[in-house]
Amino acid sequence: MSGDDRPPVHTRRQGFDPADELRAAGPLTRITIGSGAGAETTWLATGHAVVRQVLGDHTRFSTRRRFDRNDEIGGKGVFRPRELVGNLMDYDPPEHTRLRRLLAPGFTHRRIRRMAPYIEQIVAERLDAMEREGSPADLIELFADQVPGPVLCELLGVPRDDRAVFLQLCHRHLDASLSARRRAAAGEAFSRYLVTMVARERKEPGEGLIGMVVAEHGDAVTDEELRGVCVQMMLAGDDNISGMIGLGVLALLRDPGQIDALRGDVQSADRAVDELIRYLTVPYAPTPRTAIEDTVVGDQVIRAGETVLCSLPAANRDPALLPDVDRLDVTREPVPHVAFGHGVHHCLGAALARLELRIAYTGLWRRFPGLRLADPAGATEFRLSTPAYGIKSLLVTW
Repeated sequence: MSGDDRPPVHTRRQGFDPADELRAAGPLTRITIGSGAGAETTWLATGHAVVRQVLGDHTRFSTRRRFDRNDEIGGKGVFRPRELVGNLMDYDPPEHTRLRRLLAPGFTHRRIRRMAPYIEQIVAERLDAMEREGSPADLIELFADQVPGPVLCELLGVPRDDRAVFLQLCHRHLDASLSARRRAAAGEAFSRYLVTMVARERKEPGEGLIGMVVAEHGDAVTDEELRGVCVQMMLAGDDNISGMIGLGVLALLRDPGQIDALRGDVQSADRAVDELIRYLTVPYAPTPRTAIEDTVVGDQVIRAGETVLCSLPAANRDPALLPDVDRLDVTREPVPHVAFGHGVHHCLGAALARLELRIAYTGLWRRFPGLRLADPAGATEFRLSTPAYGIKSLLVTW
């Protein structure tokens, strides 16, 4: 496959599905991203078994990006730009092991369950806003885009009085419709706020994740790492959950016979959420993996220094994963999909994401049992320039 003016092949989608050319690529194939002097050749993994092999093998595949030719593959290297300090996806063991171990207590099932009442409050407030707006309403603008940010602020410990400004800066930094200069300015202001917040937590630790890490581990983690952790969680978690809420609602409204699973018990709702996550898979690919040594993947040798992009949506639609893989079936038993990654870099916030989605979906249909598309025949505009897949707007009525 060669480069062209379209989005990179690993980010192409067709509605809910991976693009045909992505799925036709085979379990492991060579692709070229970009064109001209900026073109780069990499391996693209789309098969479920191949993706799990690459993501699960941190001894042979490094997530550490190289910025200098003297940077040792898989080693600590000579350079890591500030924007990647604290980003777990750019750390290999033992650095990754150290930092993740400090953060993991903030994501235990017990701590995540304690967040449920706050998530329910945020969902209820956003549904109140939809109801006040009246029917029809844009579910993305009023609900999907408004739930994940406050939840992440609560997790990290951002003071409630600061959250509106904090989230505005975060969203402007992600807004592809803004100029690069305006996005960069918002990103700098966002980063400055986090520096101030971390310094405040050092002096007087709060009950959020940053305060917990500071209180329990002190000098074992640097201020820059804590700032970077916050950036990574906000930029990844906000867009992923927003995309999943919008796409999940659209998928269910197009197949309303499956909505009953969300009206049942918690186990049925959790099963439905897991199937929606597999079927829709909003992240395109995790950080590219670089082979540390010559490694056989499937029946192909990946040479040391070569990179592999792992397509999560394609892997989760691999016919080898389960029967009738392209059909949404919220009654399925969960399968080992890779929407949250695999191996040591499996998403730290997966349990929080599942809880948040269950509360959002069930709360929505509890409030609006007659929810339906305002324009069933209308075209859906999908968002392709954001870190995670989603839709730009979704007019609903009830």
